[in-house]
Amino acid sequence: MDGSRTQLQHKPGGSGLWAGFWPAVVLLVLGFCFLHWAGFLLVKSDPLPAKADVAVALQGSISAQSGRLDGAMQLLRQNIVARALVSVPKQSYWGESLPPVARKYLETRYGSDLATRVDFCETGTEIDSTEQEAAALQDCIHQHTWKSIVVVTSDYHTRRAGLIWGKSVNGGERVWIHGVADPDFQARGWWRTRRYAKTWFFEFLKLSWQYLFGWKG
Repeated sequence: MDGSRTQLQHKPGGSGLWAGFWPAVVLLVLGFCFLHWAGFLLVKSDPLPAKADVAVALQGSISAQSGRLDGAMQLLRQNIVARALVSVPKQSYWGESLPPVARKYLETRYGSDLATRVDFCETGTEIDSTEQEAAALQDCIHQHTWKSIVVVTSDYHTRRAGLIWGKSVNGGERVWIHGVADPDFQARGWWRTRRYAKTWFFEFLKLSWQYLFGWKG
């Protein structure tokens, strides 16, 4: 009798242990899946077309701008696009006009043959968001009557850029989003490096807000 009672007293404790174990396992699996896949939530590049009118390199940080420019020039080199459009501020901090400086830089880095196929779109100092830049670039695109556009940006920025450019085009243009590598982010293992995690966090906030409210950012 005493032994039976002892067994009955132990059963509730054992089932309680297992009841707490399985939620922990589920949370662990969900956490692993989140860390593995969350970086790829930001990335959405389109398959490149066989031919397009222009590749548009968006502005960014110094390192991001270099990668985006390389991506646009590579499309030029492969003759996937006929022209490249580079978004630049109207003038530097010192009041110097940037297009002549940028032209010389392109000739030195990529050669004069490719540099002659690049146009510049000067944007104002008030441009501080992807949505504002897309709206400003529309004027330059319409002036050249381009109808097929490859937007070149950092890979972590592609999904949000696609949402914004999809709403921005208003002249019947067709748009593809092309992502390039950025030293500030890698989708795989993004949580292991502070810089990657910081980029993911802020971009995820902007992307979420874009989905929910169409926020300009």
